[in-house]
Parts: sequence; structure tokens; C-alpha cells
Amino acid sequence: MGMENVGWLYEFLVAKAAEISAAGSQRAAVISISLFVSLLCVCIVIGHYYEENRWLNQATIAIILGCAVGFVIYILSNNAELLSFDEQLLFIYLLPPIIFNAGFQVKKKQFFHNFGTIMLFGGSGVLISASIVTAGCRYMFPRLKLGNLQMRDYLALGTIFSATDTVATLQLLHQDETPLLYSLVFGEGVVNDATAVVLFRAVQRFEEAGLDGKAALRMIYEFVYLFSVSTVLGVVIGLIAAYVLKSLYFGKHSTDKEIALMALMAYLSYMLAELFQWSGILSVFFCGIFMSHYGWHNVSGSSKITSKHAFATFSSISESFMFLYVGTNVFNVNIWQLVDVRAASLSCAMLLALTSLGRAAFVFPMSAISNYARGSSSVKLRFRHQVIIWWSGIMRGAVSIALAYQQFSTSSGTMNTDYATMIYSTTGVVLFTTLVVGVVTKPLIATLLPHHLRHLEPSSPKDESCEEANEDGSSIFLRRSSLSMLLANPTSAVHSLWRGFDDSYMRPFFGGGGPVRDSDAWEA
Repeated sequence: MGMENVGWLYEFLVAKAAEISAAGSQRAAVISISLFVSLLCVCIVIGHYYEENRWLNQATIAIILGCAVGFVIYILSNNAELLSFDEQLLFIYLLPPIIFNAGFQVKKKQFFHNFGTIMLFGGSGVLISASIVTAGCRYMFPRLKLGNLQMRDYLALGTIFSATDTVATLQLLHQDETPLLYSLVFGEGVVNDATAVVLFRAVQRFEEAGLDGKAALRMIYEFVYLFSVSTVLGVVIGLIAAYVLKSLYFGKHSTDKEIALMALMAYLSYMLAELFQWSGILSVFFCGIFMSHYGWHNVSGSSKITSKHAFATFSSISESFMFLYVGTNVFNVNIWQLVDVRAASLSCAMLLALTSLGRAAFVFPMSAISNYARGSSSVKLRFRHQVIIWWSGIMRGAVSIALAYQQFSTSSGTMNTDYATMIYSTTGVVLFTTLVVGVVTKPLIATLLPHHLRHLEPSSPKDESCEEANEDGSSIFLRRSSLSMLLANPTSAVHSLWRGFDDSYMRPFFGGGGPVRDSDAWEA
């Protein structure tokens, strides 16, 4: 009987301990959420107050505020749980609304007119930058006594520091004032992040047997495969959502259902891609593009207005939350205890130099190739445009930190000194580029692009191959042969062929506002 009482008492105490632990964890979660919600409110107020400031922007304010609060928590409580970084929070909850809104709000005519240049920067540029960073790290890090890194780690570092963060630059550019520059910076930022994540996933499948020709071809195959299937998944789900909205017309009953369906289908595209270990960023981005091109025209007028503002609001909140999150993570004691500060500082400086060099190695040559491909067109990337594109791409953000945690930490949170140094160095590069490069961005753009010159900036070319003027000055559209159009202007030819296919087959089935003229093509 006595043993039964002891057993019962033991089970009772274990249950109570588990209950207290669960209550403590729940309380810590409530405190963390309350803290970040309060910081978001403060960040929005301060950001509005300093909106016209020459040096500060929303991203800089958020990361400074996060660092300050993280330092206070570190000094007062030394609570590592409140400061721990969870990369799943970023990838599962914060990135989807940002990327979806980017695709949903993008001016599609500008984006697709400049699609070739965007892919040069965001696709080929990532491969060039990743190669330079990987080679530089492989050569220099052993000399810093960081000897526990394997080839897969060096390849991962190349992809981690190829993921740009152009939020600060986009906050200073306007689509109407500098349409060409804005579309290139915006388009490259999205494609760059997606390409970097896809390349990171390909590196994760790399076998440590050695990097030979066969392994390199295998990585290229994985990259092309992940890029293609992720894009197709986003397009298919965007078209399905458009067809459902067109067929059922929820708006006659409730606009809430229309907006809910659009948001949930977009999130589904992201989660399905992550489920299959593809690129959720690419999927949700192209889902946003096709949903705005077709599905948005199938909803009621009130849903059109509400959806644009709702998606933009969630995107803005997520962006501020990411920078706050990065700022508070700076004082994560679990990492600081393992870091060799000297080696981390040197590796941080080296990574910053390699990032800048890798960026310059493709921006200026690719700009020359793009200008050559444009032929005699006046719409070319001038040197000041190239400097802004190069400078804006030096900044690194939350995606780089999240990838670093995925590569250099384990599920139990343990890591060796070299891995902790890599996470510390990544955080240092993100902080430096956001605070220093981000602060200098506004005066740099004001110097290179004064307001009195911005109205003279070129926009994307019109499709001159299909439009001629009557004697009275009115425009008529002519159908030239596909081959002659393709040879004369490949971009306009593809655009014209797509427009004809879109008007004849896609819009009647999926919706989209009916046939459009050249000036309105691909505009939401």
C-alpha cells in the first residue's frame, strides 16, 4: 500500500511539474507576443514621424528599436528564450504575406518588359555572387582557424550572402517617378531571394563526397527543377483561384469570402511548395501575379479596394516585425557564449567585402549586356542606375539570418564554435548593411537622382512593333509576322504573342477584364 502511495505521489508531482512548465512556457510566449506587438506600434508611430528624415527609414528604425529592446532584456533578465531566433517563424508566417503582396501589387507591364534584365540580375547574378563568396570563404576561413567547416558549409555561405534585402531602397523609389529603376530593383529583389533559397535547397542535397563535375551538374539540375516546379505550382493555384472566383462569384453574398479565398489560396501555394521542399517564395510570388491579373477582376468593387489595402497592410506589418526580430536576436546569449569575437569580427568584415565584390562582379557586366540587348533604344541603364542597383543589393536581411540558422544550428539548439561564429557573422553583416548602407541609401539616391531629373528618367519601352499612327494622329495596331517581330525586338514580340493568347483564351476562361491594348497589357 505504501508503494502505491509513493507511486501516486510521484505521478502527481510529475504532472504538476509538467503543468507548471507548460504554464511558464505559455506565459513566456504571451510576454514575447505582447512585447513585439507593442514594439510594432511604436515602430509605426516613429516611422511616420521620421518619414521625411534624410537618413532614417522604416527598416532602420525597426532594427535599431529591436537592438535597443534586446539589449535591455539581455541586461535585466538574461533570458535567452525571449531573444532566441526561430527561422520557421520567418519562413512560415512572415515571408508569405510580403512576397504575395509583392506579386499582387507589382506593375506587371514594367516587370515583364524588363523580365530579361531582372532574370540576369536575380538569376545569373546569384550564381556569380554565390561562386565568389564560396571561393573567398573557402580560401580565407581556414586561415582564421575556422577549420570545422565542410564544403557544403562554404556552398551554403555563398547562397546565404547572395540573398539581398532591397526594402530600404524600394521605400525611397517610386514606380511613377523612376519606373525602370523601380521595376529592376523590385524584380531583382524578389527573384534574387527566391533563387538564393532554391540554390540553398539544392546545396542541402549536396553529398559531401566531393565537388566534381557530376556533383556540379547534379546541383544545376536540382536548381532548375526546383525553380521550374515552384513557379508552375504558383501559376496553377493562382489560375484555380481565379476560376473559382469567376464561376461562383462570392461577392453577391459576401466580400469577406472573396478576400479570404484569395488569401488562403495564396498561402496554400506557399505551404504546398514548402511541403514538397520546393521554393515557397517563387510559388506565392507567381500566384500573386496571376491572381491579380485574373482573379482580382472577378471580385466585387469593394473587394478590389479592400484586398489591395489588406494585403499591403499585412505585408508592411510583417516587414517591420522581421527587422524587429533581427534586432532583438543580436543579444542572443546562447550564441555569444560560443563565439570567438576576434575571428567573428574578421569573418564579418571578410564576408562584407566578398558580398560587395560579388555584387559588383555581375551588376555592371550584366548591365552592359542588358544595354547591348536593348540596341538603339533610349531606355538603357545609365551608370547612376547601375550604382543604385549595386548599392541596394549590398544590404542583407532576415532571409540571410534564417538560412544561416537552418545551416548552422540543430533542432536541439546546440552548435560548435565555428557554426556559432557563422551565425554571429551573418547577424553582424545584416546589422551593418541595414544600419550603415541603409542610412546612406536615401542621400545617395537624392544625389544620383535629384527630383528635377526623375521625370526625365526612362520607362520601359512601348511595343512599337504593333502600333502605327493614322494621318489624323490616332493609333492603329498592326499584326506583323511573328518572326520579324522576334528578330526586331524579342521582348516586345513575346509580349505581343502572349497578349494575343491571353485575350483569346486565358481571359475568357479565367477572367481578367476583357481584351486590352498595348498600354494596358499586364496591368492590374
